[in-house]
Amino acid sequence: MSTIQWFPGHMSKARRQVQEQLKFVDFVTILVDARIPFSSQNPMLTKIVGDKPKLVLLNKSDLADPKLTAEWAAHFRKEGMEALVINSKEQATVKKVTDAAKHLMKERLERLRQRGIQKETLRTMIIGIPNVGKSTLMNRLAGKKIAVVGNKPGVTKGQQWLKSNKDLEILDTPGILWPKFEDREVGLKLALTGAIKDTVLPLDDVTIFGLDYFKTYYPERLTKRFPSIDLEAETPEIIMDLTRKLGFKEEYDRFYQLFIKEVRDGKLGTYTLDRLKEEADGDH
Repeated sequence: MSTIQWFPGHMSKARRQVQEQLKFVDFVTILVDARIPFSSQNPMLTKIVGDKPKLVLLNKSDLADPKLTAEWAAHFRKEGMEALVINSKEQATVKKVTDAAKHLMKERLERLRQRGIQKETLRTMIIGIPNVGKSTLMNRLAGKKIAVVGNKPGVTKGQQWLKSNKDLEILDTPGILWPKFEDREVGLKLALTGAIKDTVLPLDDVTIFGLDYFKTYYPERLTKRFPSIDLEAETPEIIMDLTRKLGFKEEYDRFYQLFIKEVRDGKLGTYTLDRLKEEADGDH
């Protein structure tokens, strides 16, 4: 398996910034995409964060398989983190995140209280790879449009403190990816959900991966969207057949783009590409 390598300079700068800013925050908020809770984590960042208390937010839960999302949330809690399932577009997110932060820091706040220190505001930094919905979350928590929301990975630049409410202050950090993917499948999952640019991996590889995955785990979604699909056929044959039936003649690229877009937009229903049993074997 070839390793996908790309590590832009601003990513390395961002990593340094995270290291420097850790001392200013009470806990770290790790934002992941609920469809890829494992693949959208940055192993390098987890090392940097070390022993700081962690709150994991499983975002875009409206697009993910609810049963698997619950399993992942339970897994993170078992690992000693606070875990919260969110859709950052919802108004209720602010209260949910604030409550989870207080719960995570309860013992520490209690210890401070016993020493006569009343800590009103908790400080956190939100870290996550690009395109997991960080800008939308920041805008929601700050109650105004502050971050540049773009569907292009790496649109958020620089850092700033944002006040969510009297209980929570947030340090923005740029989205950070890891230097390389050792595991090509992680790259394919990131590509299918739109976390990395469409130019990084060939669209035919991403489509074949997506079709294979849905054939294995969500065959009924494929049948519903493409009633004429022959699930018994080999995936390349399926692609040729559906391309023709959709009237694209032999323009397979049109089918790749359509399929990937529909998966990302939730047109094929909710799905999760990371499964706990599989990830446990190759923990990064």
